[in-house]
Amino acid sequence: MHTKDLTHGNPVKLILAFALPLLIGNLFQQVYNMVDTMVCGYTLGDGAIASIGAVSALWSLIINFAQGMNNGYALVSSRYFGAQDIRSLKRSIGHMIKLNVIVATVLTAASVMFMRPLLEMMNVRGAIYHDAYVYITIICAGMASTVAYNMFSCILRAVGNSRTPLYYLIFSSVLNVITDVLFVKFIGMGIAGAAVATVLSQTVSAALCGIHLFRKYKDILPSGEDMRLEKKMLGEMLVNGMAMAFMISVVDMGSVIFQRANNALGEIYISAYTAARRIIVIFMSPLSSISTAAATFIGQNRGAKKFARMDAGIKQVMAMEMIWGVFSCAVVYLFGGALIRFTTGTDSEFIVRNGVLSLRLHFPFYPALGLLICMRNAMQALGHKIAPLVSSSIELGMKIFSAAFLIPHFGFLGTCVTEPVTWVLCMVFLCSMYFGRRKQMLLGQHGQQLYKMTAHKARA
Repeated sequence: MHTKDLTHGNPVKLILAFALPLLIGNLFQQVYNMVDTMVCGYTLGDGAIASIGAVSALWSLIINFAQGMNNGYALVSSRYFGAQDIRSLKRSIGHMIKLNVIVATVLTAASVMFMRPLLEMMNVRGAIYHDAYVYITIICAGMASTVAYNMFSCILRAVGNSRTPLYYLIFSSVLNVITDVLFVKFIGMGIAGAAVATVLSQTVSAALCGIHLFRKYKDILPSGEDMRLEKKMLGEMLVNGMAMAFMISVVDMGSVIFQRANNALGEIYISAYTAARRIIVIFMSPLSSISTAAATFIGQNRGAKKFARMDAGIKQVMAMEMIWGVFSCAVVYLFGGALIRFTTGTDSEFIVRNGVLSLRLHFPFYPALGLLICMRNAMQALGHKIAPLVSSSIELGMKIFSAAFLIPHFGFLGTCVTEPVTWVLCMVFLCSMYFGRRKQMLLGQHGQQLYKMTAHKARA
């Protein structure tokens, strides 16, 4: 059984080593969406890109809610693993399994049942409506596979294994590329083929990861007694899971409202925004991976009561996030047009020009985004959930303001400036909260004397 103890050793080396498989996994996870866009763009044209892009925010809202729940559950499990409380670790995993079955069932049924009114609400109309409906309905029908993979990978990451989920994800991503080309280009299934290829690949990824978990990690998996729901554990799991899910969902709800306003601009602007968004998300993957690794690092050290070590790790992660933000900005300014063309296969200079505009307005603010993501994950791992929720509410408010005022008055320029301004506002709020109450956040109910003792040990 492969596990990783993050409570000893150099924090930067540990976090980077733990983040690298997560990064590669996140990049391959993006292959699902990227390949759909590329294959459909090259084979079916700009209209197919618009069909996928018009519903991407809606899909993100649905699936990220479930993924956020799993991330929150995993914080509980990682804390028990850091404290070497195996019995509680098993019980937390048992609760995670039962809760995921419920969440996947409810979300799948609700999303498929109400898809048509949701698309109407999203301003998905005209020539792209049918393809958008077919694509998103098939994707939502296969949601259980995505939820299962997220659950299995979160369990493995909670005990320090970020590599195994990566191996299976790489395999399934390659499978996705092959089946996408096969179904769309050669069999002629159209945009439905892209959706079926995605669901099939996610199912394989979930199955392989689950089989490995049940074969190699029997020592931490729940028995019949551990699967019984208990009020205290259930409350702890739900509080952490719902806090993380709502933090993400509030952001995604804003994205749905924001996407609705952008959809009203027309098919060409949807295509330009979709192309830029794919690149933005890919370059965001290192920021998310490092912060996710840091959350596990903080969770384990919180369980081990190593407070000074948590503080040092958070500051070092902030520095790494800012360095990546500066590098990303340089790459986009040099190669933005080539990236847009490669992503979409479009011949439309209008789409390329507006896609590049979006990139060049977003990426100078990537260092701020890195700090924002770091602070959100760190505060969740430290058990402080209110500030991240408030920051998510700020983001929701900004996107509502953009949908109501900026986009109607300034068009695509309003679309492009919304997220950068939001990142800065949320970053300033979270950083001021953390550094203004740093010791209180790190210590929780423990005293200053314990902090000084752990600080002395960390320096030694």
